[in-house]
Amino acid sequence: MGENAQLSNKTFGLADLTNSIFNSLSVSQTTDTLGIGPLEQRECLILIDGLGQDAVDRYGDEFEIFSQLKQVKNLSANFPSTTATSLSTLGTGVLPGVHGMLGYTVRVPRSDNRLLNALKWDERVDPVMWQKVPTLFERAVADGVSVTHVAAKRYEGSGFTQAALRGAKYVGANGIDEMVLAVSLALKAQPSFVYTYLNTLDSAGHSDGVGSDKWLTALSQVNEFITKVKSSVPAGTRVWVTSDHGMVNSTEQLILGQDNDLLKNVTLIGGEPRARHIYIKEGAESETISQWQEQLAGKAQVLSKESAISSGLFGEVVSEDSRERMGDLIAIAQNDLILIDPDRIREESSMVGHHGGVTNTEVAIPLLLG
Repeated sequence: MGENAQLSNKTFGLADLTNSIFNSLSVSQTTDTLGIGPLEQRECLILIDGLGQDAVDRYGDEFEIFSQLKQVKNLSANFPSTTATSLSTLGTGVLPGVHGMLGYTVRVPRSDNRLLNALKWDERVDPVMWQKVPTLFERAVADGVSVTHVAAKRYEGSGFTQAALRGAKYVGANGIDEMVLAVSLALKAQPSFVYTYLNTLDSAGHSDGVGSDKWLTALSQVNEFITKVKSSVPAGTRVWVTSDHGMVNSTEQLILGQDNDLLKNVTLIGGEPRARHIYIKEGAESETISQWQEQLAGKAQVLSKESAISSGLFGEVVSEDSRERMGDLIAIAQNDLILIDPDRIREESSMVGHHGGVTNTEVAIPLLLG
């Protein structure tokens, strides 16, 4: 790794990062909490899905680009350490309890016990009504900044993009060279901000695991992408590299309701294998939470909704919308355990890499500057 800046004991996250970057572009009501100054005219933020600090530390020396990037801060993903939540935090500049994107899947309040998959969405749910906080992209455009989002064409206009990342001009680009060209063209404007997202490393980690041949091939593509962006952007552009979460390779699994009675009073299973939102039959909450805590002792941290809120798991402020969407019980897998939904055994158990929990491997994410 390249030069390391002095690090404070304070924990910083993606909301701090985007507030600080937009503050450098003179966007109103933003604060440079990271102290990244000075005022700049061009900012590029590359988000590599699944590139945890642990992966950089373990494999960065094998790829030239990481020796050319300066580590600015150690950032932490907010809970749950998953793409839908982290990108919403990045896009809005507020924490999950406020923006309400509380995980991969959560129950839609006042529905027929229906889950909303945040990344696949549901046409019955209005993205702007679901995530009501104006994004930093919207606010920056209103203040005269050119804001562009460069990512795969399939994400353009998706429910998730409209909810968490609305306001930017979306440029759909498939393949590294097409993305690099789109980034460099968008940064010709002044002042300008470009956010660009690459998901191939995360996909390889899920399917084959961190450190696998497929994952290392994906990391070489990350190396190529960042290198080409750095060499193609206009002079004076700051190029930031970060991620949404890290990833653990799971070696232990527990199927909910199989050889255990954990689903006795459960009406719906949300979240993902490392971070579960569990919805419970009315009146059985206390009994069920005690049962889960007893049976999963040493395997998972089990919190009631009220405990999760009071402990600040989703941030100091929790909106009424967030409270309604949250599970009655939150189960956070420890070590490398995964908690499998019995209706999704094949899909969830076949994945090697997982995230969502609170281990350092999952939550520690880099902030690199090129």
